[in-house]
Amino acid sequence: MSYQDQAKRYLSQLDKSTKHISILDQFEKQTNLPRSYAVLGAGALYFLLILFNFGGIGQLLSNIAGFVIPGYYSLVALKTTTSSDDTQLLTYWVVFAFINVIEFWSNTILYYVPFYYVFKTGVLIYLSVFNGATLVYNSVIRPVSDKYIHVESPISSKIQETAEGVSTAIHN
Repeated sequence: MSYQDQAKRYLSQLDKSTKHISILDQFEKQTNLPRSYAVLGAGALYFLLILFNFGGIGQLLSNIAGFVIPGYYSLVALKTTTSSDDTQLLTYWVVFAFINVIEFWSNTILYYVPFYYVFKTGVLIYLSVFNGATLVYNSVIRPVSDKYIHVESPISSKIQETAEGVSTAIHN
């Protein structure tokens, strides 16, 4: 299959998957162009705004990209009964917060790094869509947090509660 055929197939899939978006219906009627062109154009504009960071908007758009996709999946996860997606998303939010705290303290330096927000947007999409947050958490955050955060097992907390109850009863 040629690249041109693959591109046509991708564009037709994009047209089908966006059938429920009414603003794209208007775009199609007014321009006589496929709705996939509008989606790709909006994506390209979004990318260019991040790339050139007009008026410092790159940081905002990068954070939106890192918030919207996992935010949507978090809302979906709240409605499910399994905990595997909850753990994955909680790991993402810990890594996202970690990155934003580090970025806050080095923001004046990072503002002058060329294409920083394009890189950050790519990293945030990798962390959320491709489960990269688990890798970052296990290799960077967890070794540090394990030194300072200790979670007691449920059995040890029950024993502690019982011991405190007996101690209180003896002293009274």
